[in-house]
Amino acid sequence: MLFVIHALDRPDAGDLRAETRSAHREYVAGFDVALGGPLLDGEGDMCGSLIVLEAEDLAAAEAYAAADPYAVAGLFERVEIRGLRPLIGPDG
Repeated sequence: MLFVIHALDRPDAGDLRAETRSAHREYVAGFDVALGGPLLDGEGDMCGSLIVLEAEDLAAAEAYAAADPYAVAGLFERVEIRGLRPLIGPDG
């Protein structure tokens, strides 16, 4: 099943995203990620992450999100995880 992980950075995160980016990208490469990338604010600066993950169930998606180096480092202010049933696009 697909899950959407929507995570918003802490306003005071500073350079934390850049400092942990390599570890995050290595981590993500070990999973079945259908789509992912940084969210951008109105000025085009990174302010969060969106990942569409193939996982067995919600618990597996939550475990993935909790172990992401960005999350471990404390980058995110808020993380929401929801199931996704594609209706448009290659899986819809």
